[in-house]
Amino acid sequence: MAGNSKVFGIIFIVVGISIFAIVALFIGSGYASNQVQASGAILGIGMFGALPLLLFGGVGAYLFIRGQAEARDMAEVRKRERILGVIQAQGQVSLGTMMIETKMSREAIKQAIYALVNLGLFAGYIDWSKQTFYSKDAARVGSNKCPNCGGVRELVGQGMVKCPYCGVELFIPPDAPQTVATPAPPSVQGGS
Repeated sequence: MAGNSKVFGIIFIVVGISIFAIVALFIGSGYASNQVQASGAILGIGMFGALPLLLFGGVGAYLFIRGQAEARDMAEVRKRERILGVIQAQGQVSLGTMMIETKMSREAIKQAIYALVNLGLFAGYIDWSKQTFYSKDAARVGSNKCPNCGGVRELVGQGMVKCPYCGVELFIPPDAPQTVATPAPPSVQGGS
């Protein structure tokens, strides 16, 4: 879609320039052969050349700029799809590996992961101290028990929830069952 807007933008710009050039040549030849007066030539070029150039050129510039913005948005979507695909395929991915594979900074990956969570496309958890992202089954993450340390939170929540015991950020899908439990620190054996 982004390519189409850019292509149509270029076409409109070329059409505007072509119309202006044809009108200028036609009226210019009439002026050169003394068939058109200077005031008529200026008026004719302005109305039939410059006005279409401005209209077609303006629409073309708008479409071209919009196409570039759409291309940037699509690039971001592709990066998010890549992150989601790698994490879901491997189940556990270090941020360093993700940075190398996606050629993104740590902050860009973090923002992309948060965007995926906000869109309801992914659930799992990330341990920033280990700098590892874990893909977990929605049913397991949707419980009150932290899949990392085994501690029990009072509420399940939605979106991003931070474990009060180990500090990992849990990404919980919107359709996770919302339950209430008595908070309990992790057992001596810990979680996973």
